[in-house]
Amino acid sequence: MARTAKEMRDMVEEYIRATGAAYEDQTEAVRKKGGMVDWQFHVGEKVVVNKRTDRADRIHINVNMRFAPKDAMLLVPTNPSFSKAIMETSEICTVCKVGHQWLKDNKGIAGLAIYSHVDEEALDRRTFHDEWDNVARVTGHVQRILSANMGRPPHEPSDGASVKSMYG
Repeated sequence: MARTAKEMRDMVEEYIRATGAAYEDQTEAVRKKGGMVDWQFHVGEKVVVNKRTDRADRIHINVNMRFAPKDAMLLVPTNPSFSKAIMETSEICTVCKVGHQWLKDNKGIAGLAIYSHVDEEALDRRTFHDEWDNVARVTGHVQRILSANMGRPPHEPSDGASVKSMYG
């Protein structure tokens, strides 16, 4: 039998609590901005877990990486290092079966979203955490790819965020 949005929300909240990670229910704030979500949690510093109203059959897990303005200036298609980073990012995302989308603003590329989902019928604690770990692992790899190609040491992400754990 299919789970309701509330049942999925309660399950996911329980799974997040089990990690001990700080999280915030952002449902009302997102709805006020016109976001079409049944519910949404912001977990740790970068992870967003939500259930969109247009997708009754799954929940979404994503990480939005925003780049510092000085880094964003390097993120142009004519920069050969950036082109190489795009190819390597696409390859790692394809191999790991996660999606990615370059985030643009009026000046160019502002960030990168790494995302995946868990289908409603497969939603259990292990599957949720496996998918969360997969998104976190790919995010760490992508940060290292960007650092290596854009001249920043891999241990120094542009926004000061840790690449070790998405749970903290």
